[in-house]
Amino acid sequence: MKVSQVYKDKKDKKVLSFEIFPPKKDSELSNIDETLAVLCELEPDYISVTFGAGGSSNCNRTIELAKKIKHEYHVEPVVHLTSLHYNKAEIDEFAKVLSEAGLENVLALRGDKNPNFPEKNDFSHASDLIAYMKEKWDFCFLGACYPECHPESGGVINEIRHLKTKVNAGAEVLLSQLFFDNDIFLRFQEYCRVADINVPVIPGIMPVINAAQIKRMITMCGVAFPARFEKIIHRYEDNKEALFDAGMSYALSQIIDLLVSDIEGIHLYTMNNPLVARRICEGIRNII
Repeated sequence: MKVSQVYKDKKDKKVLSFEIFPPKKDSELSNIDETLAVLCELEPDYISVTFGAGGSSNCNRTIELAKKIKHEYHVEPVVHLTSLHYNKAEIDEFAKVLSEAGLENVLALRGDKNPNFPEKNDFSHASDLIAYMKEKWDFCFLGACYPECHPESGGVINEIRHLKTKVNAGAEVLLSQLFFDNDIFLRFQEYCRVADINVPVIPGIMPVINAAQIKRMITMCGVAFPARFEKIIHRYEDNKEALFDAGMSYALSQIIDLLVSDIEGIHLYTMNNPLVARRICEGIRNII
């Protein structure tokens, strides 16, 4: 089923989705079953699978994992597909493999610049990838959005303008980058409405459960930390177990606050940790 239809069918109920990443080694692909068993037991509406630069469609762990999710666990997968390091012929090959495997949903991304892989010139933006694939293939396209602005956007006006271009190209659902201040997301959602971006804009939540993860957030994502969250970090950063519990509690409070606002679902960045997903789902079981 196409994910856009999932949001239409749910109506008054909220859509629950997860993100996972494929193991780095083919030999570890079978080990993902323990994680998938727990995640699928929680009955998500779909699971997205991240995608890295490099590799062909014939030996791609993202696609193999998506096949497993769909055909063995009977949950709809969303395949991330980046464009910066691929040309049209290579994208066509990926699309052919996805279509033959019955995979209907693609999260189209430009992808991060990677010095280990040369950039190609066919697709400068995710919107270029969506527009090209939309003409040739019958997929449901999802796009990424950045409530605190992409580092290269130059500000919120350009951010919304680029997002509008992405939607006009064919993106039917938008999944947000992680954030920790709900007011920022809700304000961004309102900007989207004013710009006539009338597709589901779904908040992406990542529970912060260890100090190393926090440092990565600061250096890589540029996300804002509300004062309440900073107090949690400073109070428990040297206590692994306490930080885990406090991080989970903060994420739960974020999600509950969002669920009573005008949103259509929650996208949870699981970090392949089934304990995180289970704890969150138990906390919102009766309200989602």
